[in-house]
Amino acid sequence: MSPKANNPIKSTKTTFRIVEAIRELDGAGVTELAEYLELPKSNVHNYLSTLEEEEYVVTEGTTFHVGIRFLELGAYARSRRELYEIARPELDKIAEEEGELVNLLVEEHGRGTYIYRVAGEDAVQVDAHVGTRVSLHCTALGKTILATLPNERVETIVDQHGLPKVTEGTITDREELYAELEGIRDRGIAFDREERLEGLRCAAAPICSETGRVLGAISISGPTTRIRDERLETELPARLEQATNVIELNITYS
Repeated sequence: MSPKANNPIKSTKTTFRIVEAIRELDGAGVTELAEYLELPKSNVHNYLSTLEEEEYVVTEGTTFHVGIRFLELGAYARSRRELYEIARPELDKIAEEEGELVNLLVEEHGRGTYIYRVAGEDAVQVDAHVGTRVSLHCTALGKTILATLPNERVETIVDQHGLPKVTEGTITDREELYAELEGIRDRGIAFDREERLEGLRCAAAPICSETGRVLGAISISGPTTRIRDERLETELPARLEQATNVIELNITYS
């Protein structure tokens, strides 16, 4: 669980609430943000003026948007992870061979964040992009990471974030999730059968360090019309096993 600040700074928390609200609303004016966050308009205006002065938000007329300066911080955070640079060529190769969407996800603060995505020739467009954060229990990527983490850490993540229902296929029962994770440990592969997005299936495998610490996970995803049972349960896992072997060797000996 994320450590609790002994003396949290209210103004800092409010700043991030405003930035997150701008993202959630895909741009908003002062009045809309004030109503959305239940804050005084004058306070919201002062925060936005400061954020704009520091170039973290931009305006289009009276509408505020998240500024591209955040991209610099995100790119820096991603570049610090050796896994990103080492895994990227292998993911590009899979996307070219399979023609589907290939993903790299890491866990931070109990959630998963996509740090690389590459679309093959036939890949479908989905709602997530690089930087999108998702719950771990409803994706193949997240479940394979959970299956590799110590049980105590899994308990902490579930306690902190719960098991929210995303689709009809989402696992929302704790014991069912734990049984699923046990199966993933046995076979080394996780599956997502429309658990986060209707019509999308996915297979994923963990990337681990030489000491067994999970660094992230890679996946291949596509529409249910193409990712049928045999391809999902046999072909894609074999390709992922090849890729994870190459990536883990390169991490160990780079």
